[in-house]
Amino acid sequence: MTFETLPALFLFALVTSITPGPNNLMLMASGANFGMARSLPHMLGVSLGHMLMTLVLGLGVIGLFQAFPASFTVLKVVSVAYMLWLAWKIAHAAAPKDGASGGRPFTFLQAAVFQWTNPKAWAMSLGAITNFAPDQTVWGIAVVAGVFATINLPSVSLWTFMGREMRRFLTGPGRLQAFNWTMAGLLVASLYPILSHAAP
Repeated sequence: MTFETLPALFLFALVTSITPGPNNLMLMASGANFGMARSLPHMLGVSLGHMLMTLVLGLGVIGLFQAFPASFTVLKVVSVAYMLWLAWKIAHAAAPKDGASGGRPFTFLQAAVFQWTNPKAWAMSLGAITNFAPDQTVWGIAVVAGVFATINLPSVSLWTFMGREMRRFLTGPGRLQAFNWTMAGLLVASLYPILSHAAP
């Protein structure tokens, strides 16, 4: 990791963090269904959970995928099954009643653990480590994780904010249901380009 590579790392983190993916789509749905305040633990769990995941991967787990490529296929299968379940949950989320939501937003811990089943989070971490910390030193991995944490929280907050702003247009149960089904469909669709990548 060198000072000259930092701008490229920041750009990589920004592009991968702010573009549509499971985290952002789920947070947009959370913002629409629960608002910003109730979605805050979810946002923090995404950001800090991905930072921790990047650290753990860079400090050793990445070697498992290099030594046993089949383990990456197992990860994909588990991830797809979990994502499909989450899409079903989003699609069937209850409409708010009397100012409260019929469901519950992700907790901090749920969002942090979710990163380990999120194919895009894996691709982001593995891609950043491979390209910006190929020697896998503690310093290099720490910089990559820190940059992701710095960029990720504002990015996911923007998606949550957009979801909250859309809530004013989702006044009827039918509109909210249509929105949730759309988010569920986009969540499933977001898996295709990520899962088409080969093992690192």
